[in-house]
Amino acid sequence: MEPMIQVENLCKRFNTKGGTVEAAKNISFSIEKGEIFGIIGLSGAGKSTLVRCLNLLERPTSGTVRVNGKNLTELSEKELRKERQKIGMIFQHFNLLMQRTALDNVCFPMEIAGIKKAEARKKALEYLKIVGLEEKALSYPSQLSGGQKQRVAIARVLASDPQILLCDEATSALDPQTTKAILELIKEINRDYEITVVVITHEMSVVQEICDKVAVLERGALVETGTVEELFRNPKTDEAKKLVFSGRTQIQEMKGKRLVRVTFQEKSSFEPVIANLVLTYRTPVNILYADTKNINGQAQGEMILQLPEIEEVANKMIQYLRDINMGVEEVSSDVG
Repeated sequence: MEPMIQVENLCKRFNTKGGTVEAAKNISFSIEKGEIFGIIGLSGAGKSTLVRCLNLLERPTSGTVRVNGKNLTELSEKELRKERQKIGMIFQHFNLLMQRTALDNVCFPMEIAGIKKAEARKKALEYLKIVGLEEKALSYPSQLSGGQKQRVAIARVLASDPQILLCDEATSALDPQTTKAILELIKEINRDYEITVVVITHEMSVVQEICDKVAVLERGALVETGTVEELFRNPKTDEAKKLVFSGRTQIQEMKGKRLVRVTFQEKSSFEPVIANLVLTYRTPVNILYADTKNINGQAQGEMILQLPEIEEVANKMIQYLRDINMGVEEVSSDVG
């Protein structure tokens, strides 16, 4: 079956006073129908340019973007407008019409599509109910919290009956609790309406919360792609490691010659792995950091261990951990 989104050799260059800027460098990836796909990178990685190329708000300098089998770069303006109606978008700053109530904001795309007012209002109320905001139908954006505004924006997108939802840093302006609730809502919409979701973010926690697969961007280039679990357990590139480690609150300054990051899954998180390691080699190890995360409903844990300076013992410990199927990689002392 053809992917819902297929990007091939996409390049985007901007001409500025200071010269040519390459915001996207030869990027290729595909997203399957019904998937929640994360695109992650630090500020300036080219995420927002890439997402705007997916619906051709930015026209790629070269390369192709296929959505549902259609090459968007070959369509006329009229055909492109029709295809864009199937691609909804939510943003960091909600982009609501301040002079309209929540209900009228949700009605807006239906009005543009020529749906009669009474029918549009009826449907808009249903969409507000889906996002848990029917009691705020007559409130104006200024009377709503950030999380409520984002819910109205999501209801407005649903009113266009999209096949794809692009989320451009959609939770960046929200507190952690509200972020969790909005991500849960996006997950429900993906599940209940089979809408393919693309999440653009700089936060690893967002990707871990809802995404199936993830692509890592660095300075306009795609440096790593795979499942979220693969990225968490074994980030291959420096940029991916930086992102995986970025959410960490340091327990103590990480110093020492042999530091290893150990990752483990649900079952092994209940076993006394470190105690067994210490007992086996009769040498203490220092736990500098430990945490568990929920990835796709599974507990995934990580620890940073400071191993003994005796190389032979440290090497044996690393082999021991690998033998019991722990993810093990050596890290430098500046990972935090």
